[in-house]
Amino acid sequence: MWEAISQSPIIDVLDVIIVAWLLYRLLRLVRNTRAVQMVAGLAILLVLSFVASSLGMIVVGRIITSLQTVWVVAFIILFQPELRSALANLGMQQRLSFLQGKADELPAETEILKAVERLSRRGLGALIVLEREVGLDRWVKTGTELNASINAALLETIFTVPAPLHDGAVIIRDDKIAAAGCTLPPTESERIGYVLGLRHRAAIGLSEMSDAIVIVVSEETRAISLVHGGEIKRGLSLEDLRTEIGRVLYAGEQRKPAAEPAKT
Repeated sequence: MWEAISQSPIIDVLDVIIVAWLLYRLLRLVRNTRAVQMVAGLAILLVLSFVASSLGMIVVGRIITSLQTVWVVAFIILFQPELRSALANLGMQQRLSFLQGKADELPAETEILKAVERLSRRGLGALIVLEREVGLDRWVKTGTELNASINAALLETIFTVPAPLHDGAVIIRDDKIAAAGCTLPPTESERIGYVLGLRHRAAIGLSEMSDAIVIVVSEETRAISLVHGGEIKRGLSLEDLRTEIGRVLYAGEQRKPAAEPAKT
């Protein structure tokens, strides 16, 4: 076996690269979560297993091997949402959506920005989700399905208190308002703490489980935020918001200037 390995240095390098990549993805998965200690415990068990095997400690080795099996099962249970999200991203299908059109063909963008500007000015909290490649049917079903054209006045009406749907999220799909009053999964990340409110935590939580872009308007501060990939950018102007959306959607491609949302 060792002779075969020594005769294939390229295979050795490839082996190390694959293992390093898997470890990197694992660390990315568990960072800033309470499971970091669990992964550290599993690493300790692996080291002890290696030591026990080297010293010929049969009983200790068997006990540690049994514990490793329990650890793996517990890991799968603990990371069920993250694993489901990872599989969804691996199998994601391209969607025909206004978010995937050309940079100068976004008729709904002006309406969305106009609505955000009005909501911020009035101090109305809002949560607007832009669906991309990972489907959000699970969360669409938690709200009221509308399938309505994207319109600034309609978005403003939905989030105006005491409208029955104002406290949930609006999900936009295929140039339509798919649903309103949707419930999103709040993040469990410890680094967020309780500095942010439930609206922001829900936005981050959904962005951790999908590739959606989430726009948040704070009811308390009127600040505009954009959330994507578990990261939040707060205190954005309308132009900043448009720039950040373009950065996520087009990865630096040149965009034509869009019309400024009319101030009313």
